[in-house]
Amino acid sequence: MLIEIVDRIDLNIAYEHLQAPDAGGLSLFVGTVRDHAHGKEVQKLVFEAYEAMALSEMKKIALRAGDRWPLRHIVMQHVVDERKIGEAVVVVGASSTHRAAAFEACRFLIDELKATVPIWKKEYYSDSSIWVAAHP
Repeated sequence: MLIEIVDRIDLNIAYEHLQAPDAGGLSLFVGTVRDHAHGKEVQKLVFEAYEAMALSEMKKIALRAGDRWPLRHIVMQHVVDERKIGEAVVVVGASSTHRAAAFEACRFLIDELKATVPIWKKEYYSDSSIWVAAHP
């Protein structure tokens, strides 16, 4: 497992970690900063995390995925601090002997991360800013 809170997403590191000689399927999801939300133009995002708890929760999610699917490797990385439009902010991935398990596990990883991990996002617009989820 590669589970990290990082300053910058490096997709090559994620891809390399998922490699395995018997992995016929490798799935990666990359979340990026989009230029709009709630009908407004987004200028930037800022992420904060309760890092120790975030890492603990990410590991629990990865272990649950490993119990559900026959996975070779798992990647979960999320950034903190300020990010601009187009920058990668989260990557999750899974590799398995067959593609179905990799696809299903990858979706599970991102959905559970978004639902349960204590990482918060603040969106900045030209006229205001809001925390998208409850602030710590």
